[in-house]
Amino acid sequence: MQKNKVFWFTGLSGSGKSTLANALKKELELLGKSAYVVDGDVLRKGLCEDLGFGDEDRSENIRRVAELSKILLELNYYVIVALISPFQNDRSLARTKIGNENFMEVYLNTPLVTCEARDVKQLYKNARMGLISKMTGIDSEYEVPIKPDLIIDTTDRPVQDCVAAIMTKLKCYRTQPTNI
Repeated sequence: MQKNKVFWFTGLSGSGKSTLANALKKELELLGKSAYVVDGDVLRKGLCEDLGFGDEDRSENIRRVAELSKILLELNYYVIVALISPFQNDRSLARTKIGNENFMEVYLNTPLVTCEARDVKQLYKNARMGLISKMTGIDSEYEVPIKPDLIIDTTDRPVQDCVAAIMTKLKCYRTQPTNI
């Protein structure tokens, strides 16, 4: 296995970022590796609680997460980031800050209809009813990654299959994205 990485999971709310991040953490720990999940929902209740959901605040959120991820990486953790991170520029800046050789962008290319069906927090429902605004995928844009390292559609894929794809990619790191 290669040296530690930051796995940057990006995708719409409900695409499976947190679920997959926690499963990958367990898999890495089974191999005796130290891993830490940086979850956007958790950060919004603490480190980033002062931020809203406008474009500038979203960018600042990503900047803070990139800084935290870099620190954790230096402490020899595998870092698994689970954030919508809707803007290509912000993801590129995170990659640059962390270092391209340490960064693996994993795009959860799960269709909006699937994400809405999984909407346990009822965010999509509330956005469509006009009760919340700036919902990514509804009234706020999500920029599809230009060159992610891995593309996964979690619609009908068991979590363990998704984790296996990431582990395979980690062992045989290539420059071309893999679709599963």
